[in-house]
Amino acid sequence: METTPRRATGRPRGFDADEALDRALAVFWAQGYEGASLANLTDAMGISTASMYATFGNKEQLFRKALQRYDEGPSAYVEPALAEPTALGVAAALLTGTIQTTTRPDQPHGCLGVQGALATGDAASDIRELLVGWRNNGTARVQERFERAVDEGDLPPDTNTALLARYVTTLQVGIAVQAASGMGPCELQELADAALRTWPVGAAGRG
Repeated sequence: METTPRRATGRPRGFDADEALDRALAVFWAQGYEGASLANLTDAMGISTASMYATFGNKEQLFRKALQRYDEGPSAYVEPALAEPTALGVAAALLTGTIQTTTRPDQPHGCLGVQGALATGDAASDIRELLVGWRNNGTARVQERFERAVDEGDLPPDTNTALLARYVTTLQVGIAVQAASGMGPCELQELADAALRTWPVGAAGRG
């Protein structure tokens, strides 16, 4: 006796996990963590809620994967920026990279690390803490690079590297907020240039 074959469940035919994650990233980036509903996410990803859970886990796990994707893609400018030969070059590259990433016409404006944490309530406290740690880690890496610049004579020996690193990363956050509010790249670059005009220079830089 013939039996009717069961319909396959789980991933839809042609499901591309990388593409779906990119689409989820765009939703989180534009709407923030709490603003992005499961319906928004699955509609954008083109999959069912069951497929999302099976492939990526729950919403929090999906966001963590999207943040990693953001680091590897839109935020990938950080690594070459930290490799610039001077501290001023590092700061300039970080600010320019932030401007370029937060104002591209083909993707959401602003920064996922900033947008994602907006208006997070108690239910999203883990995500808020995740993003605080993410931003603090970025600041720590900049500070470490500036400490090397002090050792190399590129920055004055009495430089408060923690304060300088916080200054630069706070500028990055401000740029992201202004970009999300509609400010264009030219205006943002003028602000970045103005902010770096009084940059401290060490003995090596004056030579």
